[in-house]
Amino acid sequence: MTGFPGNELLKWYEHHQRPLPWRKSDDPYHIWVSEIMLQQTRVETVIPYYDRFIKAFPDVYRLAEAGRQNLLKLWEGLGYYSRARNLQDAARVVVNEFDGNLPSGYNDIISLKGIGPYTAAAILSIAFQQPYAVVDGNVIRVLSRYYGIKDDIRSRPTKNEIQEIADEILNRSKPGDFNQALMELGATVCTPKTPECDHCPLAAGCIAYRTSSTDVIPYKSPSKKIPHHHIGVGMLTDKEGRLLIALRPEENMLGGLWEFPGGKQKPDETIETTVKRELKEELGVDVRVLEKFMDLKHTYSHFRITLHAFWCLLEPENQTPIPNSSQEVKWVKPTQLEQYPFPKANKILTERLQKL
Repeated sequence: MTGFPGNELLKWYEHHQRPLPWRKSDDPYHIWVSEIMLQQTRVETVIPYYDRFIKAFPDVYRLAEAGRQNLLKLWEGLGYYSRARNLQDAARVVVNEFDGNLPSGYNDIISLKGIGPYTAAAILSIAFQQPYAVVDGNVIRVLSRYYGIKDDIRSRPTKNEIQEIADEILNRSKPGDFNQALMELGATVCTPKTPECDHCPLAAGCIAYRTSSTDVIPYKSPSKKIPHHHIGVGMLTDKEGRLLIALRPEENMLGGLWEFPGGKQKPDETIETTVKRELKEELGVDVRVLEKFMDLKHTYSHFRITLHAFWCLLEPENQTPIPNSSQEVKWVKPTQLEQYPFPKANKILTERLQKL
């Protein structure tokens, strides 16, 4: 693949790159943390989390020895919580098996939890200047437009084709800067809608620009319809005004986070019945469902929910909830809820409680 203006791209990057905090460091640990946080998350969202994280855990040793709940509380709101758990698990391996140094070999680094081919390529190129080409959504958009690739970018053959192109055009003397330059160009100039082609260092050779096709390249086939679920949640209180929260199993989605007990509504079941059934299954108790506390909508990566939260009381009140489907259950005062890490939807409930 000849003729790609890589030098022009690097010159553009030198003068137009955003001053992101992880770019100020050549510490492989800092670069590793940033790449994990940036998985499926926008740069603007990551920046404050990254700054707080590095302040709390400035090195791999501090991260490895941190309490899990403290870690998840710091990650609260960033989403995809398995990233945090995997990052800490990997940090412990780095400490115990690599003397605290992030490995620079491909087979070693990809063996760490949470690191796949894309993240391995990003870390190795940026932190260790090894010649691995990175292909993310931004790179796919830039290269498909530049080379006029009209095939569906969701398809594996198209992704493979773009990876082969990226491998071939990679600047092997500056692989980290080159990868970041391509991603930066896609994020700031070669955007999905209304790209700023007049300010693009690749415009002269870009097929999509020359053929006025930036509105149809890249082509992405329609995504599958995202399912929607109604979730019934019980705000179970006792005579002291405390609320019952449950700790989700470590291996589950949102593992290690606390939540108000509840679950998915079944067909032909009222949402109040859902709450009663779920609390019986999860806690082994019978409850009386009182008035609704609030409804809220939330979107996850592969589904959407409407969460319906109800005040509940034990009936009879001498029952003892047990963690049938969670790691632990706990009665806490509303003022104590801020101490615990919650998923986003449940966090909205806790924030509303603080305003009562």
